[in-house]
Amino acid sequence: MSEIQKLTDEEIVEKVRSNDSDLYAVIIERYKNKLLRYATNLIHDNDRASHIVQDSLIKAYININGFNTKKKFSSWIYRIVHNEAMNEIKKYQKETPILDDFDFESEEDTIKEFEQKEAVMLVEKCLNSIPLIYSEPLSLYYLDEKSYEEISDILRIPMGTVAIRISRAKKLMKNICQKN
Repeated sequence: MSEIQKLTDEEIVEKVRSNDSDLYAVIIERYKNKLLRYATNLIHDNDRASHIVQDSLIKAYININGFNTKKKFSSWIYRIVHNEAMNEIKKYQKETPILDDFDFESEEDTIKEFEQKEAVMLVEKCLNSIPLIYSEPLSLYYLDEKSYEEISDILRIPMGTVAIRISRAKKLMKNICQKN
């Protein structure tokens, strides 16, 4: 592992600020897939999510001097993606349904693979059935493995509200999934 790879996000940001802008590529590599998954979960469209992530990474680079290095970079970049996704949702005033060609790769037998796909589709259907106010913190916690504190920073809500929304989201998911 190179010395650059060992640096924290915040250390890389300091170097980018000090006119070593090529290091921003390390940030992009670290976050592009995570941010794409997050954006796709919010707007349910891979192409639009890809544009959101690209725009967010550009905005983060342009505004890199506005980042407070005493905080976590991941929360800051996730917040930018969140804002871009919310703007996109408001712009179109509707959510796009999950794409039918979602593929869950597996080398298991076809029956098990089918059952896994069915389970993923059911969970996504249930997740998409609950309001965004609950599905977003739930997906950040379980899919993106963010802490309550990070979710609080990303969504700009108190940690207690994060806990309540995740708790309510789990109850809603349980009720919806049991009906299906």
